Amino acid sequence: MTSEQPTIKEEAKLGIFEKYLTLWIVVCIIMGILLGRFVPQLVSFLESVTIAELGYMPLPIGIFLFLVMYPTVASIKFKDVKKAAKAPKPTILTLIANWVIAPPMMVLLASIFLSNYPEFAHGVILLGIAPCTAMVLFWILFAKGNVAQGLIITAINAVSIVILYAPSAAFWLGVTGINMLEIITNIALSVVLFVGLPIVLGVVLRRDLMKRKGEAWYNKTYLGLMNKLAIIGLLGTLIVMFAYEGHTILTQPFIIGLIAIPVFLHEAIMLPLLLGIAWFSNWDYETSVVSAIIGSSTHFEIAITVAITLFGVGSGAALATVVGPLMEVPVMVGFAKLALRTSHRFPRKKRANQRDNML
Repeated sequence: MTSEQPTIKEEAKLGIFEKYLTLWIVVCIIMGILLGRFVPQLVSFLESVTIAELGYMPLPIGIFLFLVMYPTVASIKFKDVKKAAKAPKPTILTLIANWVIAPPMMVLLASIFLSNYPEFAHGVILLGIAPCTAMVLFWILFAKGNVAQGLIITAINAVSIVILYAPSAAFWLGVTGINMLEIITNIALSVVLFVGLPIVLGVVLRRDLMKRKGEAWYNKTYLGLMNKLAIIGLLGTLIVMFAYEGHTILTQPFIIGLIAIPVFLHEAIMLPLLLGIAWFSNWDYETSVVSAIIGSSTHFEIAITVAITLFGVGSGAALATVVGPLMEVPVMVGFAKLALRTSHRFPRKKRANQRDNML
């Protein structure tokens, strides 16, 4: 009974956003599809406002992604990061998953389901070789994992992407003449904007606000507001992403479904595989779920950027990379809920301090 009481209290404190997040996600997906289908002028305008340095990423997506990332980082106690840095095994597992297991698996899935659609296969492969470094922290927070450990792995992933993604894309796609410098520059800028800047703001504002307002106000009032802001950023991202593809989803559902199959199977295989490896390794739940989520998530922003750079805005490869987040969000929500149901089967650890920062 004692071990379950904090969870009950946490549930009681959840606001309308957190308590009904799954419902809001479904509503936003429907809203996005309807906007894309019936208000194409608005969607065209939103698509035209882009960040050229990020492969012409639509500005609304960039803003919403930042709104997801900063509040998540703001919840981290950076003294916990130092503790997490002393446990290298989860980082090693996720690096192996991201760069050794995931790429050939996605290539295999793409060859099975998209052999007659090479451009779609290229986009799916670009997703499979792009480890997530941004929104993944939100899923860790949602699944009540060790966010500090997630930050360490995310930072290392960010460095590995800058170094390995372009040559990995050339190898697995079999494409020659890739402008490595352009792709590396775009990736580096994406890492700075969506990982580096939120971390810096998190450190600076946490120190400043705690000094002026106190730790209690920061943990309860400020982080409560930030959690809601992160969810708004997630929901906004969904509306915009589904709006961009609303017309295609309604008019060409077969194509979207075909692309979605390898993307879904990739995550459906990687998530239980990594969670199982962590469980057999006798890791606690908070660490195990971090490795599973980071090792199976994809960095769709980078995949989209590279697809546009290599194949063009209207290419099948670009469309396929967009299907990634359309699939990943519902999959991660479902996985987080299922994982929490299994948390009692993992070794226990003291997490009183961490609970203060959970949704």
